[in-house]
Order: sequence, then structure tokens, then C-alpha cells
Amino acid sequence: MSLPTPTLETERLRLRPFVDGDADDLFALQSDAHVLRYWDSSPWTDRSAVARFMEGNRAMEAGGTGARVVMERTPDGAFVGWCTFNSWNPGFRSATLGFCLVEPAWGRGYAAEGAGALLRWAFSTLDLNRVQAEADTRNAASARVLEKLGFVLEGTLREDCIVDGVVSDSWVYGLLRRDWDQRTS
Repeated sequence: MSLPTPTLETERLRLRPFVDGDADDLFALQSDAHVLRYWDSSPWTDRSAVARFMEGNRAMEAGGTGARVVMERTPDGAFVGWCTFNSWNPGFRSATLGFCLVEPAWGRGYAAEGAGALLRWAFSTLDLNRVQAEADTRNAASARVLEKLGFVLEGTLREDCIVDGVVSDSWVYGLLRRDWDQRTS
């Protein structure tokens, strides 16, 4: 069962499927050690990672397990980052949300705007009950984005990631359909 990747518009952003022309912007983002300091994997050092990422996007769409979209500013088409809705499980009616933005876009509300649009699409398209997200416990900015979207902190995964020898904890957040419906009605 395929799940076509949407194209969505917000006040300031266009969310769209990845295209080959995004390769340079994607590599720049994913190879930025400062941006990825709280990520669950090391920054990219090999451009072949772009092809694997793009293939993963196609596999997610073809398998019906999610959608990953580019976030670009509407006025100038500038690459802001990406947002993903993945691990869609129709039996459990659950999925996972994630996002990654270029540093110049931080603190401008783009993460909440883009992720909010993707959540609206997911809740209106799928028989979705729960969305989960995780954030490194050192990443207060991502936690604020999730809370702004209505996610509730549900717990801490202790020492769940080891990246380049650094052990870190993650917060687990959940957003239920009933809470989303109350926020958007």
C-alpha cells in the first residue's frame, strides 16, 4: 500500500517531496556537526549518504510507512530543512514525527509550522490515533517545538543513544488524536 508524499502549503513554507536537486542542501544539513550534535547518528561525511536517504524516502512512500518532506520558504524557495512522518503502523494507528532544520532557520517558528502542517495532513488522511516523537534531553529547543504542537512528555529513555562514544538520554513525547482534535477544533 503506497502512501503518496504530500505537497503542503503554510503561511511561510512549502512542504514537498524530495527531488534530486535537493542533494547539496541535504548534504550540507546532514553533515553539519553543530546541527546534528543532539542527533541519533553521526554527521554525514560521504555524499553517498544522500542517495541512501533518498532511497529511504522512496521506500517509505512505496511501502506506505510514512512521508518525508522538504521544508522550503515560500517567498524564495530557500531550503529550511525536512520533516518526517514515519513508522506508520495501521494496526496500532500510530506513527513517529521528526524534523531537522538548518541553523539559520532555528528560533523562527519554522519547525512547529512545518511539523504542524504534516500532522494536520496525517491526522486528516489516516486513521491515526497516536504520534510519538523523541528529543535528546539536552535539546530544549526541540522539546519546546513538540510541546507547542501539543505533545506531552511521557518519559525518559535512559542512555538510549551512543553516538561517537557519547551516551545520551531521550525524552519520549506523545500526541493523541483526541488532544489534537481539541487543539484544532
